[in-house]
Amino acid sequence: MTIKFGTSGWRGLIARDFTFDNVRLAAQGVASYLKAELAREGSPIKGLRPLVIIGHDTRFLGPEFSRTVAEVLAANGLEPLLCDRDTPTPVISHSIRVRKAIGGINMTASHNPAEYQGLKFSTWNGAPSNPEVTNEIERLIAELQAQSWTWQQPPGFVFKPKTFNPQPAYFKQIRKLVDFKAIGKAKLKVAVECMYGTGRGYLDFLLTEAGARVTVFHNEINPLFGGHHPEPNAEGMADVRAFVRSGKARIGLGLDGDADRFGIVDQDGTWLTPNQVLALTLYHLKKNRGWTGAVVRTVPTSHQVDAVAEMLGVKVYETPVGFKYIGALMESEPIIVGGEESGGLSVKGHVPEKDGILACLLLAELVSVEGKSLLQILHGLEKITGEFHTDRINVRIPADKKEALLAKLAAGLDKVGAFKVEKFITTDGYKFLLPNREWVAFRASGTEPLIRCYIEAKSTAQLKKLRKACEQLLKV
Repeated sequence: MTIKFGTSGWRGLIARDFTFDNVRLAAQGVASYLKAELAREGSPIKGLRPLVIIGHDTRFLGPEFSRTVAEVLAANGLEPLLCDRDTPTPVISHSIRVRKAIGGINMTASHNPAEYQGLKFSTWNGAPSNPEVTNEIERLIAELQAQSWTWQQPPGFVFKPKTFNPQPAYFKQIRKLVDFKAIGKAKLKVAVECMYGTGRGYLDFLLTEAGARVTVFHNEINPLFGGHHPEPNAEGMADVRAFVRSGKARIGLGLDGDADRFGIVDQDGTWLTPNQVLALTLYHLKKNRGWTGAVVRTVPTSHQVDAVAEMLGVKVYETPVGFKYIGALMESEPIIVGGEESGGLSVKGHVPEKDGILACLLLAELVSVEGKSLLQILHGLEKITGEFHTDRINVRIPADKKEALLAKLAAGLDKVGAFKVEKFITTDGYKFLLPNREWVAFRASGTEPLIRCYIEAKSTAQLKKLRKACEQLLKV
């Protein structure tokens, strides 16, 4: 089989694709890459101690796969350091930076179903590896496969794993970024959805320590995730929504399986979209904290972020899909907050990686500081910016017709249905800006005969019209 790294690493079905032999192969590819970089002139890791942070989420065989990766790295002369328990992705990212490691490997398939596992490689700065890095790792793996490489334990080699607790250093960092006194002073009642994932003992602990009254859901380990995807969307947070709606909490906060994505529920049980959360976070950090800098979002992320930024006098950057692009900009520019419509967010002074724990805490802080519900704050902003309504549809396209449709989109359109195209953007996929800050964007899946369509309109009626126009456009 071919091992391919997508936007967040290599993922595969356990036992079919994700086997111990293939994990060893992938680990050897990473080891070969790191050894070459340690020796290359001009490399950011040349001459550094060959320390690599290793972690895993709560998925099936996570500890065993982690140890397997660590063994391969150690046999290559590198120094693997394993987290002492299942660990959130942002915590591993922070550990890479604080311990000056040359990289990190996390065994996680994020919010994918339970039958999947994954291997995610992060570079020396704690950021998700960029395409140049993953392309080189894929090339090295393909070379090994061409040579029929198999794992052979070196003669006399005895692997003695070393572990550490990454939590204290991460907590120290988060305490610098979040106003826990405000949360404690508000005596906030919070419902926390852990989704059987790595966020337990992190988000709930920090809130409790601050003085909030916390009710925790699904904080035990269950590799089957209760039979659901560990994704904190409206459906995944149904239990928390019901609890909050009953008046037992003012806000609901949720994390996905590896705690890099967030889910936010307001006091009436409304699940807020990641687009809304990004806009609220920008508003909070600029207005209530006085932070300076720009905001960065991906191509299909709501222009509500742009409208709030304009209101606050903040510059907006737009990147391709994938948090690695947001993270790269956050490393080079003063960015208040960066985020994406799929539920990733980070802020200035933090890691260039998604952090669901931090996102949840900042929204709890916002509610505590302003003494209003999130929707009240959002509606206040919309009185100035107008409303924004978003939708996303996935359309299956026969493989033999997919390229023709993409070619049509790539050539540009004068209209989308009855809507005039004012600007055509090809940063990632095909985005068509329409009058009155409305737009549609199309991206092809790299793994399926599927085209994703993102839609934003200024009213529900307009959204319905635009959706119909896009469905008509994608008919083949």
